[in-house]
Amino acid sequence: MSTGDFTALGGVDLAVQDGEFVTLVGPSGCGKSTLMNIVAGLDTPTSGDVLVDGRPVDGPSPERGVIFQQYALFPWLTVRANVEFGLRVAGVPVAERRSRAQHYIDLVGLTTYADQLPKSLSGGMKQRTAIARAYAVDPQLLLMDEPFGALDALTRVNLQDQLQRTWQEARRTVLFVTHDVEEAVYLATRVVVMAARPGRIQEVIDVDLPFPRSEETRLSPEFAEIKNRVWRAVYHQPSGLPGADSIVGADH
Repeated sequence: MSTGDFTALGGVDLAVQDGEFVTLVGPSGCGKSTLMNIVAGLDTPTSGDVLVDGRPVDGPSPERGVIFQQYALFPWLTVRANVEFGLRVAGVPVAERRSRAQHYIDLVGLTTYADQLPKSLSGGMKQRTAIARAYAVDPQLLLMDEPFGALDALTRVNLQDQLQRTWQEARRTVLFVTHDVEEAVYLATRVVVMAARPGRIQEVIDVDLPFPRSEETRLSPEFAEIKNRVWRAVYHQPSGLPGADSIVGADH
């Protein structure tokens, strides 16, 4: 994909299997968010094709749920009404949408907050509401663009665990953008390392660690080995080397 004389992405070839949790990591400006927006149907590539379940992506679709760093909740709607919103737009009957929304509200641990407005929620609770809303419409693919990037470290770790549990329960295909190497490894079945100028895939690394993962996983030698491999793939790139502040969660 090009913008004027600037090529944002070049030669990206990636297949994601049903039920996978794939994370995208790389230096700033490597095209992670551009790639996410193209898959979401929010941007159009100047060449190449994007297929979801064999069908070309030609615009946004409820088959692809998108969760951004900013929560994008309707401030005048309760948690329950926010989660029900996509179902209501799709014309799902009241009883069914109430049941489906409640299921995902329970799944993300917000049962007692279902009738609260977003202004009364913490940042982590707002993001869990956004995750429940995305799951409720039963998308084939969940696209998450640095959803925990604005949160404090403890909340971020807690939401990683919550997201992992939700993914294991509902088993949607997830494509997840992050700057955090540790987060990328902890959540993923595969980590895709991208390089810049132009944006391209540098390396794809399998994360062969059993689920569910926990604090013990993070402290294991196997986790450290994979994390260091991802860090080296990000840092030791032939061009456009990121500075130390471009990627977090790595050992120096």
